[in-house]
Amino acid sequence: MQVGPGEVVSVVGPNGSGKSTLLKALTGVLRVSAGRVSVAGREVTNLAPEEMARAGVGYVPQVDDVFAPLTVRENLEMGGYLLGRHQLPARIEHVLGVFPRLAGMLRRPAGKLSGGERKMLAMGRVLMLQPAVFLLDEPTANLAPAIARALLGEQVASLARGGAAVLIVEQRARAVLAVSNFTYVMGGGQVRLEGTPHELAADPAFVTSFLGGRADGGGRADGGGRADGG
Repeated sequence: MQVGPGEVVSVVGPNGSGKSTLLKALTGVLRVSAGRVSVAGREVTNLAPEEMARAGVGYVPQVDDVFAPLTVRENLEMGGYLLGRHQLPARIEHVLGVFPRLAGMLRRPAGKLSGGERKMLAMGRVLMLQPAVFLLDEPTANLAPAIARALLGEQVASLARGGAAVLIVEQRARAVLAVSNFTYVMGGGQVRLEGTPHELAADPAFVTSFLGGRADGGGRADGGGRADGG
């Protein structure tokens, strides 16, 4: 797999296909036994997670993505742990420019935020270090459909517009294809299919399995066909 600056590349597939395992291997949480991981031409295979952060890789896990007892501001400050204290105010202002909804919540405990707000904070916390690569693991899990579409179409897309390479594992195949430049379909720990959203939308097998409709454009109007097969 590869993703370039300013691109959103999505990974879909059924439960147990290895999507989350892939992200954990890329970030050094799990050890890679074969193959290589590189960032901007530098090999970073099996670096520890903290070294991956220094290499410009930001990871937002599906769960435990914020420090619930801490305030929004404190979460952002934790995200900037590699920065000097004098750099934090400017970085926080930049994050609030990307996620303006957080601006009025700086004193609120993260545990009091809604699901969508928590995910914005999780991405904002990672954005504090200006990573070149964002790895997002099912950011819309447990969110209402409208909030999920907004998160993908606005916040996730804004990360790519800022120049970052975004690799996203997502269960809502139709919604994530709408913001993706390219998509990989995993099965059994391997890439089974790949292509642009337009190419995949013309593949009857992909449409039936993941979009809940027909390759001619029929079927449900919104992403009822989830990438986890639900």
